[in-house]
Amino acid sequence: MEGLKKELKNIQKALLTGTSYMMPLVVAGGILFSFSLLGGDATSTGIVVANSFMANLKIIGAAGLFMMIPVLAAYIAYSIAGRPGLVPGFILGYIANNTIGDTGAKTGFLGALILGILAGYFVRWMKSWKVPNAIKSIMPILIVPVVSTFVLGIFYIYCIANPMGELINILMDFLTNMNGTNQLLFAIIIGAICEIDMGGPITKTVTMFTIALIAEGVMGPNGIYRVCPGIPPMAIFLSTVLFKNKWTQADRNAAKTAGIMGFMGITEGAIPFVIADLKHILPSTITGCIVAAVIASLTGVSSPVPHGSFITLPMVDGKVGFVVAIVVGTIVAAVMMGLLRKPIEQKEEKAVPNN
Repeated sequence: MEGLKKELKNIQKALLTGTSYMMPLVVAGGILFSFSLLGGDATSTGIVVANSFMANLKIIGAAGLFMMIPVLAAYIAYSIAGRPGLVPGFILGYIANNTIGDTGAKTGFLGALILGILAGYFVRWMKSWKVPNAIKSIMPILIVPVVSTFVLGIFYIYCIANPMGELINILMDFLTNMNGTNQLLFAIIIGAICEIDMGGPITKTVTMFTIALIAEGVMGPNGIYRVCPGIPPMAIFLSTVLFKNKWTQADRNAAKTAGIMGFMGITEGAIPFVIADLKHILPSTITGCIVAAVIASLTGVSSPVPHGSFITLPMVDGKVGFVVAIVVGTIVAAVMMGLLRKPIEQKEEKAVPNN
């Protein structure tokens, strides 16, 4: 039992280590990506940037947001296994952030988190092997990275990614059957699942579902969904303002960037905070998204734009309901976080690190 508690502590430490290395990428990538959207036009294909300079800025920002996932996996593995964990961590994190396998599944930050932990323990186990001296010298540069990356990469594709793709298909069918039967229940389900994995496979499934409906001229489900993407990061920022004693100074500083990203409809700014305090932040953001989705449904919000939050407001039908839904959902999530979290003196170890 003591050994299990120790390993759980090690995993918690590894997650915070991964978060600390990921955070600068979130800040740099998120801010640059957000700035690239300023002055852009909201269209049926998304936000079209204003000019070529903004397009280049968007590329740079998107690279930072993409790289944060491999970095997360790599430094989780590094915390558990040391430097030999970096190579499989980086490669497996990259794979998790791309579509792969027969079903084209993409697991995002959740997949990277799991693969980082698996890579760390697998490499740590390999480091304990008793090998001849002739092989020992090539273990860290040849044997460990090749074997660990191969074994875990194949395991991921066949045992995680492909089954995940099948589950996504089931979820798509479920959403299709639910749409049009009970609009309020449909809104609750959309709000509950649309940001549960912060841009991961479930979020992408809802995105594909609403985009497919847009192509058929049905904009309501997309309007319900698009009030939600900015709520997690904006709620975190608001909570750091309203409940300063529940957040470290590092949290409050990082939350400013998250708030900007949320305003621009970029959910990923919330990921480091969710990793650091999953049991308090995730239920709060899910609750806020449910409230927002219900308000959007009741007020008849619809949107032809496959992007969310305030930046798409000019293209939204039901603008008042759209704004009210986002604001109320953000406030509900922020207050719930503040009530659930303990004063910072008692939970200093769970703060989002920034170095």
